Amino acid sequence: MREQLTKSDVEKIQEEIEYRKLVVRKNAIEAVKEARAHGDLSENFEYHAAKKDKNQNESRIRYLERMLKTAEVIDDSSADNEVGINNTVTLYCEDDDETEVYKLVTSVRGSSLNGRISIESPMGKALLGHKEGDRVYIEVQPGAGYYVVIKKIDKTGESEEDTIRKF
Repeated sequence: MREQLTKSDVEKIQEEIEYRKLVVRKNAIEAVKEARAHGDLSENFEYHAAKKDKNQNESRIRYLERMLKTAEVIDDSSADNEVGINNTVTLYCEDDDETEVYKLVTSVRGSSLNGRISIESPMGKALLGHKEGDRVYIEVQPGAGYYVVIKKIDKTGESEEDTIRKF
């Protein structure tokens, strides 16, 4: 399945790749050289830690570049009265008798612990395109789900907290 990214996601990923190639890579190579100079490599913990950091950086660069190659760039605009990407939605959960607030984002920025729900999650898929006052069924698995009522839609847009997820 192709990753769905907004134009802004693509820009953030390209910035991270550039930073990792120009800054992090240089520092990692220097750390490996410095640790290697300390002598016996078989018992040199600093050398092994520096190599591990360098390899993790290279792996992250490859992962992000592959993501960009296979990504589907999607439009993040939506009508004023409907749920779309980068909108904050206030929901009333009927089963729990509670109100919850979530922001719909692309999967690379999703973080349920921080209230950012991916548009590819069951909740994100169910809410997209609905309007205030709509009662929406969120199916978490075949035959099981729950109803929510959309109380409020805020066109919040992107914020600094919407960072690209690390591995």
